[in-house]
This record gives sequence, structure tokens and C-alpha cells, in this order.
Amino acid sequence: MVWAGITATGKTPLVFVDRKVKINAAIYQQLILTNTLDPWAKTHFGNRPWTLQQDSAPAHLAKTSISLCKSLFPDVRDRDAWPQNSPDANSLDYSVWSILQKKASATRHTSEDALKRALQKVWDEIPVEQLASIVENFPKRLRAIVAVKGGHVENFL
Repeated sequence: MVWAGITATGKTPLVFVDRKVKINAAIYQQLILTNTLDPWAKTHFGNRPWTLQQDSAPAHLAKTSISLCKSLFPDVRDRDAWPQNSPDANSLDYSVWSILQKKASATRHTSEDALKRALQKVWDEIPVEQLASIVENFPKRLRAIVAVKGGHVENFL
């Protein structure tokens, strides 16, 4: 599994999770929130305001995860603020993962480590201007989701 986050001004480090590890609340809180997102956000944003948007993965919805997020980050959207399971409302799902898949899978990889290196290379090459465009498109996507009453918007945009 790979975890990542984006903003209009940057991207978090990629986090590779061993396939034998089940992402439960404790693993998510330690590996992602505490070890990766918090230090990255402090460096990247400093004192500037920002909002954390998570999807509805069980580890994200755990009360302990929500509590930790609220203690670490300046603004966290509650689970009721986003559709329960909408890849159309997740910029990684509707845009970024496809970029990684297309470019990193252009050649066959002989090992998991080779695939990780390819993913990291593609991740590092995504320009901030492309991230800004993805994020700037987000309000339009949200309006489209509302217009189709939570349905998929691929044919609507």
C-alpha cells in the first residue's frame, strides 16, 4: 500500500506500507499522522492555515485517529463533511494515482523494490503547477457531486 497527500503548493513524502501490515488505527496514527504528515505539514505550512481532508477508511474514522488529527492539525473536516465513499471527491483517487499508475507502470518491474523506486521517481517529478491545477479543480468537482446528488461525475464534468 502507498499513502500520500497533496496540496496546491506541494506533496507529502510517499509512504510505502509493507504488504503484511494491516492498516488499523494505531498503524495509521503512528506511521502516517505522527511520523509523516505532522512533521511534513509543520515544515511545509509553518503557521499558514490548512485543512486536512481524509476519506472514510476505517483507520481514518477511528475516534482515536480523529482525536489525534484534531490535536495535531489546525483544521480537520469531520467525516460528515465528505461523501462516504466517493473517489470523485478525493484528488488522489480522481487524478494523482492514475498519473503514478500510468507512468510507473509503463515498464514491467522485476521486484517490489523496483516498483517502489519507479513510483518514487514519478512522484518526485509531479510539478507543483500540476498539483495546483488538480486542487483548483476541486470546488468544481464538489459542485458537480452535489448536482448529481452524490453520484459519479466523470461524465458530468
